[in-house]
Amino acid sequence: MTLVDPQTAEYTAPDGWVRVCALDDLEVERGRAALLGGTQIALFLLHAPDGSGGRVHAVSNLDPYSHAHVISRGIVGTRQDVPTVASPMYKQVFDLRTGACLDTQGKEPKSLHVWPVAVDDGHVLVRWEGER
Repeated sequence: MTLVDPQTAEYTAPDGWVRVCALDDLEVERGRAALLGGTQIALFLLHAPDGSGGRVHAVSNLDPYSHAHVISRGIVGTRQDVPTVASPMYKQVFDLRTGACLDTQGKEPKSLHVWPVAVDDGHVLVRWEGER
């Protein structure tokens, strides 16, 4: 897991944003967990149409069904054109753009928290209002 310490980064993020990692730290379609304050987030770098690294998504690493911090270890996929991650615990499928659960596996609908993400000069930034 990446521990974010804004004091050690050589990059100054704009107000309201936190540098989480370098874009090179992420692997395409592999989740990475990061700790911001006391909150675990899961980062996913998806394929671009040309096959290179594309958009980065940030969602809560806490699976709302199992209450385990495992979403970063989930299986990345798509439903039509919707980027998704399937929880490795009970296999619920979540939309990486909205956090909505697309397949509840017969349970009540729950969702993942989603944070805006930007990439600036090879730095992955997350919009963060909480404690760092």
